[in-house]
Amino acid sequence: MQRARQCLSLAAVAVLSCALGDNIPVDSAYAENGLSTAARITAVYRVDLAGFNLGDFKLTTTFRGEEYQMRGEGRFTILQGLVYEWRGVTASTGRVTSDGPTPAMYALNYSDGGKKTAQLRMIFDDRGVTSVSMFPGKRPSPRTIPVTQDQLEGVLDPMSGAFLSAHSEDPNGDLNVCNQTLPVFDGMQRFDLVITPKRAINVQRATPGGYAGPAVICAVKFIPIAGYQPDNPGIKLMSQTNEIEVWLIPVRNTKMYVPYRIVLPTPIGFGSALVTSIQVAGARRASAEP
Repeated sequence: MQRARQCLSLAAVAVLSCALGDNIPVDSAYAENGLSTAARITAVYRVDLAGFNLGDFKLTTTFRGEEYQMRGEGRFTILQGLVYEWRGVTASTGRVTSDGPTPAMYALNYSDGGKKTAQLRMIFDDRGVTSVSMFPGKRPSPRTIPVTQDQLEGVLDPMSGAFLSAHSEDPNGDLNVCNQTLPVFDGMQRFDLVITPKRAINVQRATPGGYAGPAVICAVKFIPIAGYQPDNPGIKLMSQTNEIEVWLIPVRNTKMYVPYRIVLPTPIGFGSALVTSIQVAGARRASAEP
């Protein structure tokens, strides 16, 4: 049971962090106009794991000129919390520049059914991560590959990488948004996500408030770099699998593409997150809004 709870917590953190995205440079017109026209994007994701519906994850992104604020909230349970319960809040702030997202702060707070709580906070400057604080503190295992300062330069936090990097002039399903590598640091692990195009599709509306329209399916390869133990079974599974996917959809009246569906294997079965509702305030072009 303890091992299963650890796997569930790992999957919950992965989904809440939304650690699937891309790192495409953003042109100045996109930084000045493409985001600011969509003042707020609110998306709700249904999260499933190994055939169980765990709950919902709500993400709200607010733009003020080049500045952005992101906040995600999730509560995941099995059998109304009798078997498992996990609550978490994550946040990211920063700017969108001509070179892409420039994060300033990333935070993650969560509790595992009252049995475990944790808080993580990262601070960035224009070059990368400058500080990381965690509570409770934990001494790394001797088997953990250490993260070096050089490896923290030019990285994105999971949220800004997933939601603020992919863009295209084509709102009809541009596979080019799948063709890049994302360098990410989640506060503990440094890894790359190598993203390649698979195919373009049209998705049907799955819920009354859901999305219908063009989407692109991207294959994702997880490349661990540092901050992990080589004998960790979850890391081995993620790095060896070819079954991680992210589906990206265009956001109305912007050049942005954001995750519609995320699928990844875990030690206890496949995990997924699927958009059930997405609302765009201050936008007019028809795409990711019913």
